Amino acid sequence: MIEKYEIILYWSDEDRVFIAEVPELPGCMAHGDSQETALSSIKQAITLWIDTAREFGDAIPQPKGHRLMFA
Repeated sequence: MIEKYEIILYWSDEDRVFIAEVPELPGCMAHGDSQETALSSIKQAITLWIDTAREFGDAIPQPKGHRLMFA
């Protein structure tokens, strides 16, 4: 299920890193010096987000399966 969430990846001039975020999972973000590192980190962050939600009995949003935002 991890790979079905929309991931937004962008460069942050302020932080000088690539930022990856998952809009469907509030607060789920990661960063890296390269796009590949940021994507690898966000996959770990998604897993942690879901594990934490399960631990606390919080709802886990199902992936929408389509683009959520347009730039």
